[in-house]
Amino acid sequence: MTKRLVLALALAATLPAMAQKSAPASAAASATAPSSPAKKALVAKVLQIQQPAIENMARQLAEQPALAMMQQVAVALQRLPADKRQALAKDLQADAKKYADEATPIVRDRAVKLAPSTVGAILEQRFTEDELKQLVAILESPVNRKYQSLNQDMQRSLGEKLVTETKPLVEPKVRALEQSLRKRLETAAAASAASSPKQ
Repeated sequence: MTKRLVLALALAATLPAMAQKSAPASAAASATAPSSPAKKALVAKVLQIQQPAIENMARQLAEQPALAMMQQVAVALQRLPADKRQALAKDLQADAKKYADEATPIVRDRAVKLAPSTVGAILEQRFTEDELKQLVAILESPVNRKYQSLNQDMQRSLGEKLVTETKPLVEPKVRALEQSLRKRLETAAAASAASSPKQ
């Protein structure tokens, strides 16, 4: 989920609470604020601004099963001879890409269609028209757009530094886990082979 969607949902959660502190009657009114054509238009505007974030979330959800399977496959590939490993890995990656290319548009399109009845319904129910105007102004502000455009650079910078600094600490734990899992699987496979009837 991207920062833009998180921002909108965080605002959805915090603005009514802030309003309640300053004016309890207006907070109660915003929780059950009646809908109007203008309010519906503002919700539609927020959803339009948030569409890239919604599509990105859908892409991540669609790709998640393939990524999980590829992680499991990576361990299994290590057991193969090196000369066969690379060709099989390439074929498996092609299969995963084909899955993602087929599944992502389905999930993305459905997410965009569901957004008005899910995210939009929450926004419409819990925001007043004035709060929605403020939210649109925040999301469309040049400062927010600049911040959003820097997200990838900021995440990459943090990620690179994080990997560099934690790799020596985490890598031994990964190897220990891998060895433990391999040992357990080998023990289970040996026990299964020993208990199965011989033909």
